[in-house]
Amino acid sequence: MSNELVINSTQKGGRIALLQDKRIVEYHLEESENSFTVGDIYLGTVKKLSSGLNAAFVDIGYEKDGFLHYQDLGQNILSLNKYTRDTVAKRQQTFRLNGFKLEPETDKFGKVSGVLQKNQPVLVQVVKEPISTKGPRLSCEISIAGRYIVLVPFANSVNISKKITDKEERTRLLRLLSSIKPPNFGIIVRTVAEGKDVAELDRDLNNLLEKWEEGFKKLTEAKPKEKIIGEMSRASSMLRDMLNESFDSITVDDKDTYDEIRSYIRTIAPDKEKILKLYNGKNKIFEGLGIEKQLKSLFGRSVSLPAGGYLIIEHTEALHVIDVNSGNKSNTESDQEATAVSVNMEAAKEIARQLRVRDMGGIIVIDFIDMKKLENKKMIQDKMKEEMKNDRSKFTILPLSKFGLMQITRQRVRPELNITTGETCPTCGGTGKITASVLVSDQLEHNLDYIVGKQNEKGVTIVLHPFLHAYFTTGFPSRRVKWFFRYKTWVKLEQDTSLGLPDFKFRNQQGEDIEIKPT
Repeated sequence: MSNELVINSTQKGGRIALLQDKRIVEYHLEESENSFTVGDIYLGTVKKLSSGLNAAFVDIGYEKDGFLHYQDLGQNILSLNKYTRDTVAKRQQTFRLNGFKLEPETDKFGKVSGVLQKNQPVLVQVVKEPISTKGPRLSCEISIAGRYIVLVPFANSVNISKKITDKEERTRLLRLLSSIKPPNFGIIVRTVAEGKDVAELDRDLNNLLEKWEEGFKKLTEAKPKEKIIGEMSRASSMLRDMLNESFDSITVDDKDTYDEIRSYIRTIAPDKEKILKLYNGKNKIFEGLGIEKQLKSLFGRSVSLPAGGYLIIEHTEALHVIDVNSGNKSNTESDQEATAVSVNMEAAKEIARQLRVRDMGGIIVIDFIDMKKLENKKMIQDKMKEEMKNDRSKFTILPLSKFGLMQITRQRVRPELNITTGETCPTCGGTGKITASVLVSDQLEHNLDYIVGKQNEKGVTIVLHPFLHAYFTTGFPSRRVKWFFRYKTWVKLEQDTSLGLPDFKFRNQQGEDIEIKPT
């Protein structure tokens, strides 16, 4: 199975698509204005204590205060508070914790008012991005993730991933990391550390200690609501978690992003640097690689299955509901049970993909086609577990009920993609009305005459719908050729299926949008 990462940089941030065997399995929007990312560490201020919820509301600069439950304070919260206090007051002279005296661990059944006070500064980490009307979910169990290990300040244990099952390897990693870890720092060993030598693990540990040191320096001068340690970009974090031998291509369309990722790959996996490519095709990267077309078919209310069945996906505030339908598949099998099993098996594969692509979290209820045999129901559950094993979010799958319903809970850490249930027409914007289509070519040529004829712009590119592209380029002489004779300059035309039929854009030689003169 091949893995490809495609990154499209936009003015608002970036779009990231993870492809397996050319099919999208994960899709992320990384917006530059969204500064609250899972993993970021902030110096917050306690604004309110709620005894009923046994939680605190902490201001980290978002419009809604972050939510910090007592269970998320961690047993070493007193040590963290002491470190924060001493560092801000400049009594703590070093980022290392060799001489730092750890405070007693807190009672797991205690009260938040016994640990935090109103207006107290506290170091917190974002564990869930702001979703809907809720502020970010916060934790005081600070951790810094690396390629092979996770660094946990104010702890002393070494924990090995449960997915590493070989007893000798677990013993080797435990002995190795216990010998190199600094005092008062705990370590969680990730699954990808299996088989790695001491040099690679030590390099990863030193990188994490450098991040902690940078955070310490910021904390000495920090003001409330300031970010102390920032998580890396979504693309880099995906590479950190997933980059392995099966990755065979990383394609980027922006030079700065290309340089950032190349530098990061050089640090974590120098042998993989050759798979990074800078895209220089004529069309946009998602258009040229066929991703835009896949996205259009993925995010609808109805999703087709390859063999004829289809899914209906509905989102609500409380849960997500997926209905499996046989469609025109019903006549292709020998009996009803065989048809149900065939469609359900295919649906399970597509549903696992949809959960990752849309990043659907919380409670998901799936209405599979009814099956009578228990072994078939068990087979569908096993198929779902098999398809979801590569999902990086935590999940739980329950067996099918007697009504044929499967319940899944999936970790929700960031806002849902395409959470709306209706689809807005890209042409009319949901109004039901568009500019008379017969006038589109006249409007385009009117604007072209103003930009090229009167403003004397050279190297103009027009981005437009494929139907318009065909209209201006077919025939002899085509309308574009006539423009050349009229304006003595060649006008480039670029197709973009994401635009509605009456929409078009003008760009200059530098690729910047040209403001269109009102008609």
